[in-house]
Order: sequence, then structure tokens, then C-alpha cells
Amino acid sequence: MPERPAATIRTPGDRGARRLRWALVASVPALLLLGACGSVPTAAGRDGPPLEIPPGLAQTPDAVPRLESPRAGGPNKPYEAFGQRFVPETTDVPLRERGGASWYGRKYHGRPTSSGEPYDMFAMTAAHRTMPIPSYARVRNPANGREIVVRVNDRGPFAPGRVIDLSYVAALRLGVLGSVAPVEVERITNAELRAGLALAGEARAAPAREATP
Repeated sequence: MPERPAATIRTPGDRGARRLRWALVASVPALLLLGACGSVPTAAGRDGPPLEIPPGLAQTPDAVPRLESPRAGGPNKPYEAFGQRFVPETTDVPLRERGGASWYGRKYHGRPTSSGEPYDMFAMTAAHRTMPIPSYARVRNPANGREIVVRVNDRGPFAPGRVIDLSYVAALRLGVLGSVAPVEVERITNAELRAGLALAGEARAAPAREATP
């Protein structure tokens, strides 16, 4: 008759060790998931300036205003953002505003704008909530006297108190890269272009004007 194996005697300490091992095994998926979330840098989703700044950005010329008739539909149809409804203009109306100017950079570089054009942070463009797309606008920084001309081809900004979102180079030219700054915005109408009241076909003076001490 074959010998029977010796009986295994389990102590309360053994049972506790087994429970601890099972608890550790069961917790591995949760720990891996938590580790994956925690491994994403906090700044990964933040916007910022270009990693490499091309030379001569301060001499980037203004956008050149030209006749572009607004149209209904497309980027000019009513839309909702952050719980608010916006109705863009579809006619050649003047618009003057004062408020904060912000900017957006490399996070959106190359992504489609509301007009369908790829966003270029090195182009003199801007975003506005209701100005017809496309439009041209003068933006003035009263703190330093600088003035630029941008082409509006995107929607935004939607933060309270802001009236325009500038491309990186437009913000550089205007001197508002540091923070949200008060500006004056004026749309250049097609009627002005036809009457010769705004520059068309040639760029405005490119270098930013420094404030007089």
C-alpha cells in the first residue's frame, strides 16, 4: 500500500499570508491604472510658446486686408460653446470692442480652425466669437501704443472678459504674451476697403511701435 502524504498543518498565520497575497494580486490592475494616469505630466495638455522660436518674428508683417464676403452657414452658423449660444454676423457690419486679449500656441498648431484652415501660430490670425469668418481686424494695445492687423479665421475665446484670441506671433507683435491684456478691436469692413479707407493689397508697417517713456 502506498504511503499517504503527510497531512499539511496550516496555521492562522498561513491563512493570513494567503489573504495578503490575493489582495496584492487583485490590486495590481488598479495600481497599474492609477500609475498610468499619474504618469501623464500635468503640463501635457497645456498650451505654450513654440519649442523653437524662428528668428525675425518681431518683423512679421500684418495680415493684408482684402475683399472677402461673409457667407451664411459654415463657420458663420449659430453654435454653442460652454453652455452659451453664439450667433455670428453674416453681413459686412462694423464692430468695435474693448476687452481682454489672450493667445494660443503650439497645442493647436496645425489643427483645423473654425474656417477649416490649419492653425498657424506664426501667422497673423485671431479668433473671435461672432465676427464674420473671414474678417480682418485692427487690434490696438493702449498700454504700449502698438497696433496690428489680423485675419479672423477661428472662434473663441470663451473665457469671461476676453474679446479676442491672438496667434502666438500676433500676441508677440502686440506685446501681450505675458498675460491677458486690455485691447481695442475694430473690424475692417469691405466697405472701408472699397472706399480706400483701409490698406488693401499691401502690408501695414510690420515692426511694432514701442511706447514712448
